[in-house]
Amino acid sequence: MPVIPVTPDLALDENEIDLSFIRSSGPGGQNVNKVSSAVQLRFDARRSPSLSNTVAIRLLKIAGRKASSEGVIVITANRHRTQEMNRKDAIDRLMEMVREATIVPKHRVKTRVSKTQKAERLDTKKKRSGTKKTRRVGSSDWD
Repeated sequence: MPVIPVTPDLALDENEIDLSFIRSSGPGGQNVNKVSSAVQLRFDARRSPSLSNTVAIRLLKIAGRKASSEGVIVITANRHRTQEMNRKDAIDRLMEMVREATIVPKHRVKTRVSKTQKAERLDTKKKRSGTKKTRRVGSSDWD
């Protein structure tokens, strides 16, 4: 049972990842219609035994449009000319997303602006407004 290490605490089983080779789009000359060098990786995040429920939920959120409504993440890699390089690229991109999903976001504590700070801000605005008023053409000070 080959495993792919993601973090020191987490590893994915290779059997959970489904790889298929498809034809890559774009220019390629005579070779383009014969070689399937692009890789389509499928990973069922929702049913993966390797991932905890919270990590799977964060992973699906990070995946965005790459995730289907059933919880399957689909990554298509066609940056390189060879199957092996595209295979490695697709797996690396999945591993990076899983690594990012393992990081627990910090809980944001709401803070309030103190009355003193609000008063200082409004006082500064009043002073600035007064300064600009004296610079206006047709100001009462010039008459």
